[in-house]
Amino acid sequence: MLIVKAPLRISIGGGGTDLPSYYENHGATFISAAINKYIYISLHKIFIPDYIIKYSEMERVLNVDDIKHPLVRECLKEVDIGPSIEISSFADIPAGTGLGSSGTFTVALLKALYTFKGLHHDAMSLAEKACDIEIHKLGSPIGKQDQYISAVGGLTRFHIAQDGRVTADPLRMSEHDFTDLEEHLLLFFTGYSRSASDILKEQNDATKQVDPAMIENLHFTKELGLEIGKALESGRIDEFGRLMNTHWEHKRKRSKSMSNERINEWYDLAMKNGALGGKLIGAGGGGFLMFLADDKRRLRKTMREAGLTDVPFKFDRLGTQVVLRD
Repeated sequence: MLIVKAPLRISIGGGGTDLPSYYENHGATFISAAINKYIYISLHKIFIPDYIIKYSEMERVLNVDDIKHPLVRECLKEVDIGPSIEISSFADIPAGTGLGSSGTFTVALLKALYTFKGLHHDAMSLAEKACDIEIHKLGSPIGKQDQYISAVGGLTRFHIAQDGRVTADPLRMSEHDFTDLEEHLLLFFTGYSRSASDILKEQNDATKQVDPAMIENLHFTKELGLEIGKALESGRIDEFGRLMNTHWEHKRKRSKSMSNERINEWYDLAMKNGALGGKLIGAGGGGFLMFLADDKRRLRKTMREAGLTDVPFKFDRLGTQVVLRD
């Protein structure tokens, strides 16, 4: 039996610049944080010549090509461990909620397969292979943020060169400031789930067509991510709240599907009740609202009364890990 856990993430700044349609022409910079909400993959040998795959559905097939789950199928093509295997997945947070579940799932599964087969790998190569599977082999209109932060963990700034090479640089924050940030961030589930690829496809298509408004929006987002990094590294946590609010205002301009009237009402309510800044996590359209609060108790009480679910969290510092190998 082998069990791997991979952390989900919250985006801190510069999100959206990690798609190939943008970074291949302009390069990208973004900051993400891994959190202690995980996707788990278990893998073990069985005594029948099948592949048994358990997720929200269950599959039992004789050949890898017959597996319906695209990520499982392509990962098993990449790392051939043969039949007579059962793979199960479960998660702390459901998919479609903006915390990077697809990329996290892929990283966790690859980690399990590499470990099972005894193949050498590190966090960066693991993330890049996950990106290759999702972006190139499956053609998903997504970026590299989710895979890299899940593999690496921590509160990390990433740079993507125009040739696609990624470098990672942990934010240089004091332990006091790191804990202060962690303690003043709140997540609230909106109750909406959605497919990130639908919204990202709209952004991706506009970027490929060199739409001036979209390109300018992403340029601004990248610069804002750099400013957020400077604010956090200098301990100006309240300034991060203000910049996050600016980030959200510009992010909403990318797509009409980015937000809706109800989400806007919740956001405005939070800003009047203890929030210094916030945004919708992920591609948009649903999932989690994140706020930096100067009055956590007041904000939590207000949002709960408005019908949102508060999800406490802490940062994950380790990234994707094997938690059981028997």
